[in-house]
Order: sequence, then C-alpha cells, then structure tokens
Amino acid sequence: MTTLRALVLGCSLKSGSEESSSDLLGRQILDALADHDVEGELIRVADRNIKFGVSTDEGDGDGWPAVREKILAAQILVIATPIWLGQPSSVAKMVLERLDAELSETDARGRPSMYDKVAVVGVVGNEDGAHHVIAEVFQALNDVGFTIPAAGSAYWVGEALGKVDYKDAGPKPDTTGASVKTLAATAAHLAHALAATPYPAE
Repeated sequence: MTTLRALVLGCSLKSGSEESSSDLLGRQILDALADHDVEGELIRVADRNIKFGVSTDEGDGDGWPAVREKILAAQILVIATPIWLGQPSSVAKMVLERLDAELSETDARGRPSMYDKVAVVGVVGNEDGAHHVIAEVFQALNDVGFTIPAAGSAYWVGEALGKVDYKDAGPKPDTTGASVKTLAATAAHLAHALAATPYPAE
C-alpha cells in the first residue's frame, strides 16, 4: 500500500511554543493516521505570517503560498481548531477564506485543484458548539473540492463555563480517542481509494 501524506493545520490563536489543545488533538490524529500508512506534519498557522485575502498569493511576504504547496502535496487535510463564541477560530476562518481561491484553480487534468483530497476536522473547546463548528468547516472544505469521509470529525468540549483545557484534561481513550481512531481509519481508507481511482475529469 502506498504511503500517503497528511497535513494538519493547527488553527490555535496561540503562536510560538505555547501549548495548544487543538495542536494536541491534531497530533493525535496524525498518530492515528500513521497506523494506516499515512505520514504527515502539523503547521501552526499563527506562526506562518499568512495574510488575509482570497487569492493564492497576497504578496509582500505572504506565508500562504508555502502552506498551499504542502496542501497540494498531501492527500489528507486536517483542520484542528478551538471553539470561540461557538465558532471556529478566526485563524481557521482565514484558512477557509484562503482556500476560496481554489474555486478558480485546476490541476493538470483540468479538475478542481482539491479533488482527490480528503478533509477531516478536530475541534476542542470549553463551551458547546462542536457540531456547529464541524458543519461550518466541512461545508467550506467540500465547496472547494475536498471529500469528507464517514465519521470524519473528532472533538472534545469541557463543561460549560469550565476552565479545563483538553491538554490538561488527561487521556480520553473511550470518547475523543475512539473518535480519532475511527476518523483516521475512514479518512485513510477514502484517501487510499481516491489515490487508486481518482475522480474523472469533467
């Protein structure tokens, strides 16, 4: 079986070396994908000087083109985002806005540039809203050409108005952990299937 590539975009508001719960969940997803012949890396978006916009390159040192090249080289994209005010983080929304440019981009066969790529979502937060965040991100990713697998999300939310972060909550093997394993299995299966049998050109 061919080894595939995954890219996790960690959409924490934190930059630098600060610990991030969404990064932690993203790395757990990468670890689970490794059991299915998928290797990959995590990029913390806040560290990449990505400019606001809806083009593939906003110029003047924009960090998005380098990230976009990694997306193009991967078969699985993971968006890992915290919840803020019941919404995906502003960093996650910026990523989706930059991916809007792919509506006008095609591959060598004339197909939308993100065809044959699988997208999954990981969400963490201390408030309700995980399903809303997942739905919002999935719809945007599907609009630009990504394929969504069955059970393609994993999340953890703490008690309402709570102060405990996912990174501090301890292992969750029977809940979030189980979802991560299922997500990895279905995403890898679909990505391998699309690698073997790509979507036809329109």
